[in-house]
Amino acid sequence: MSDDQTITIDGKTYKLADLSEQARAQLANIRFCDERMQQLRNELAVSDTARMGYSRALKRELEKAKA
Repeated sequence: MSDDQTITIDGKTYKLADLSEQARAQLANIRFCDERMQQLRNELAVSDTARMGYSRALKRELEKAKA
């Protein structure tokens, strides 16, 4: 970590080098959670797309059954 890296929290800028070990650990926890939430949003988007495809396929099969 370089001495000039900063983070802004609630409008206040902090140098990462000045943060306590515990503060840096909490920051790492927040970053992990943010990354995990993005991963889950991506998985939801993939699942939603697949569900729409399955729904279209079901409708086609139901239309065949009517004929």
